Amino acid sequence: MARLLTPAASAGAFLLLASAAFTGAAAVPAAAAGPRVVTEAPAGPRALDLTVQSPAMGRQEKVRLLLPAGWSRDAARTWPVLWLLHGGADDHTAWTRETDVERLTAGSGVLVVMPNGGRCGNYSDWWNHGAGGPPAWETFHMSEVRRILERDYRAGTRRAIAGNSMGGLGAMLYTARFPGSFRAAAAFSGYLHTLHGHRPGDDSAGWGTSLVCPGTDWRRVWGDPDDQAAIWHAHNPYDVADRLRGVRLRVASGSGRAGPLGGLPFTDPVEAAADGHARAFTGRLRELGVPVTARFYDGQHSWPYWQRELHLAFPDLLAALEG
Repeated sequence: MARLLTPAASAGAFLLLASAAFTGAAAVPAAAAGPRVVTEAPAGPRALDLTVQSPAMGRQEKVRLLLPAGWSRDAARTWPVLWLLHGGADDHTAWTRETDVERLTAGSGVLVVMPNGGRCGNYSDWWNHGAGGPPAWETFHMSEVRRILERDYRAGTRRAIAGNSMGGLGAMLYTARFPGSFRAAAAFSGYLHTLHGHRPGDDSAGWGTSLVCPGTDWRRVWGDPDDQAAIWHAHNPYDVADRLRGVRLRVASGSGRAGPLGGLPFTDPVEAAADGHARAFTGRLRELGVPVTARFYDGQHSWPYWQRELHLAFPDLLAALEG
């Protein structure tokens, strides 16, 4: 496999080609029944937005790509892939809108994939009171989008994944639930022990979904934490931590207090809760003898801290893709 770093000349040539190629949204010819891209639209010099017709979701969903220098859908080679998952109340535009990920990854030779994950999707196929069916976020991402990328966009099988907040949950969940799919995983302010402090009869475990998506019955996602305990445990990174052996892991969270990148004049309860989750999760990994790089700092649940953590994690993510 070619090294990930590519010459600056290649990057410049690619930007010219990309500008010429992505002049407007393009319809993609219809394929056989199944997940398929129905439109492509430019979203920046290297960014391409896909609209995917998804059987798992029962509707169309968006995926944003950052294409590496020299990329071509007709190339004989493939490119390693970095998945970036967004947090709650956000969408596939989050990472390019809020961070400098386009600049950070410009010379890396990596295909960056940023799929929509829903305002409160929790990167899971929803239980829906036992009925199943849409929304099936896990199937959409790990089966449909992954297949499309490898079939039509020259995505390789060397993958790393990272995410913030709800996306941190998703990064660890997908890595554990699909062993061998990702070589590295990083969670920034992720809810990594979804039953942390839970007591029988306590419904507070569902407050996140209720807050982010008012009016949504949070039990649709995994059910009741007591009555559907098996589903909750199967989607709790803390409980599936033993499946993360052999993966390069990184976890970061803030105390909730304002840090060097600013913040509220009082303790941020969302970040403070995430910090408790992260400490419990990393403690469990260490009990199991699973190596993890952990960073605990003063900071809050906001993008300046997540951009900083992406920069700090990026060398590890790249090294895993190269190795």
